[in-house]
Amino acid sequence: MKAIVGLGNPGREYAGTRHNIGFDVLDEVARRWQVQLRPWKSVADVAVVSNRGVVLVEPQTYMNLSGDAVSRIAAFHKLAPTDVLVVVDEVQLPLGRLRVRRNGSAGGHNGLKSIIQHIGAEFPRLRIGVGRGDPKWDLADHVLSKFGREEREAVADLVSRAADAVELFAGEGLDVVMNRFNPGPVDSRKSSSDSEA
Repeated sequence: MKAIVGLGNPGREYAGTRHNIGFDVLDEVARRWQVQLRPWKSVADVAVVSNRGVVLVEPQTYMNLSGDAVSRIAAFHKLAPTDVLVVVDEVQLPLGRLRVRRNGSAGGHNGLKSIIQHIGAEFPRLRIGVGRGDPKWDLADHVLSKFGREEREAVADLVSRAADAVELFAGEGLDVVMNRFNPGPVDSRKSSSDSEA
């Protein structure tokens, strides 16, 4: 069994924000797999997809307490940290970039920080570039802002590609995902010199 955890904040007011792109990716995977996430022990919305050996998880504990939900899911399903892929927004990557890592630091992300506190740092993560925006803006305000109308096409493509990566992780494992997505172009219509994983 593997867990795919999309990070975000619960509540309608956070829907469509940069911080919630992890939820958006999980929702797309659930749509493709024709499953519905349901409340689990008041800490997460979950769908156990037995035929794929995967549990989809959207913590409902708010971002900075994500580790509580993740640790409880991991314990319940007897998962090692290496079997838990966390899908998370990344302001240090431009909008449209994906980066897959086997482990690492929180990088200033409160959701990752909470998960590391609960299960350690040895879990893979799929970082999704949402851009930093104007450096004069407060970072918290930026990640809690909604994507602009001019960004929506790029975001839809980004969510689709991230969902592809999740499906590949579920079916073939992390190494295949890293090989395919880390060196790959942002947009197949651009030259490889324009792209960075």
